[in-house]
Amino acid sequence: MTKGEKIIAIAFGEVGQKESPLNSNKTKYGKWFGLDGVAWCGIFCSWVYAQAGVPLGKIGYTKGFAGCQTAVAHFKKTGEVANSPQMGDLVFFDWNGDSKHDHVGIFNGWKVKDKEFYTIEGNTSLTNQSDGGAVMNRTRSVKNVLFVHLKVLD
Repeated sequence: MTKGEKIIAIAFGEVGQKESPLNSNKTKYGKWFGLDGVAWCGIFCSWVYAQAGVPLGKIGYTKGFAGCQTAVAHFKKTGEVANSPQMGDLVFFDWNGDSKHDHVGIFNGWKVKDKEFYTIEGNTSLTNQSDGGAVMNRTRSVKNVLFVHLKVLD
């Protein structure tokens, strides 16, 4: 099993997990990270990578990242932005095209090459893309996304 496949397997095992109580941003991921009760999409990704044995390292926090802007700046600086994502890579979303990334998920393959792809994301829902309170499988468009292939996956 590749590192990317292991990341996806761990993330997939979390699908259906929800914050508790509802609308609280309180999760086991936040407790592990040491920052519970805040938006947790990045915290979820950091947790998944750590469980897969490929911790992200310090990206604003000891265990990874909580904020998308901090993470995107880090990955641009380290040269890990990618044009062709691979299974297990991170995907940052800029919902309104203002160059500020609002959300992050884990790439899980193409649905339609270079148009639509699958992800596993924390803190999303069908009614709130970036603060929906659940771990879900999603189908996304390539519009306003930034793919990151982490060196730890090589």
